Parts: sequence; C-alpha cells; structure tokens
Amino acid sequence: MPQTRPALEQAATTAPPAPPTALSLDERMVFVNAAMSMRLDEAKVAYEVNTAHIDTEPVDLGDVVTVPLTPTLQPPPTPYPTPVAALLQRAHHRLLTGGWCTGALVDEDGAHCMLGAIRIEARSDSGLEADAAAVVLDAIRRKFGDGVDSVPSFNDAHRSGRVPMRILDQAADLANARGL
Repeated sequence: MPQTRPALEQAATTAPPAPPTALSLDERMVFVNAAMSMRLDEAKVAYEVNTAHIDTEPVDLGDVVTVPLTPTLQPPPTPYPTPVAALLQRAHHRLLTGGWCTGALVDEDGAHCMLGAIRIEARSDSGLEADAAAVVLDAIRRKFGDGVDSVPSFNDAHRSGRVPMRILDQAADLANARGL
C-alpha cells in the first residue's frame, strides 16, 4: 500500500534536527562577558552583605603622605654649632639625599650606611668620627635597649633607611644638647 502524503510529512518532521553551528569567537566572548558580569555582580552583593556590620572611619586625606615623583635636592638645614652634632646632621642629610644601604659602607650606587655617612662627613678626622659613632650608639640604645652591639649591626638590621635616618637626626639633637 502506498504511503499517503500525511504519512510522508510526518516522517519528514520526525527526522533529527541539524547539528548546531559552532559559535564564533566574538559570540563566545559576548556570552563569557555576560556570565562574568553576573558573577561579579553577585560577588559585589555578597561582599556588601558580609561587610555591612563592620564600622569604618573615613580616611582623612591629610593623613596620606604624598611626595613628589621626582626627587628634588633639599638644601641642608642650618648646621648645629657643635662639631659632632653638625657632623651627624650632615650624615643624616647625606643619607636623605644620596640614599641608604645595608651590608656595606658604600654600595655600587653611591648610597651609604649610617657609619659610612658619618665616615665620609668626618673628612678623615678619626676622633670626630669616633665621637659621632659613640653618640649614635647611645641614641640607639636609648631607643632600642642595650642589646644593640654596634652602629653597623643596627643599620643592617633594618629593611629601609627610615629608622636609621631618624636615629641619626635624634643623635644630632643629643650631641647638640651635650655640647659635642
């Protein structure tokens, strides 16, 4: 018995659909972008919910330290009238403008450690250098205790020159107060 037209149409409509065409790179990027945007929005809401109970204080922009991007040479301050204090002040200024280093008196870039700056500023006056080193060691021990053995060991124990330079400045004040 021959098949009728409706039977042929029914057989044709039950055939498997054509395989989907592959998406282009741009189409896949649009879908990934939409999915990531949804995930980020969900994460943002979750973060806001999880941190809503934490009290925060606004940041005062006056507390933020700003410095120029390019270093500028600072004029040396008015020198102390006493020789040891003036030497320590010059050593502090040398570290401030020339750089600080650790592990050597002078590194390959020309930066100095505390004792290296004192030595270069003493200009071969070993007595003045010794007096300055003694005052610096005294200033260190006043601040950090008697466990500090020497100025070089204190210098090398730091990762930045901030504390060693502050100690040199305090030592200059101490030497001036002592009349040295």
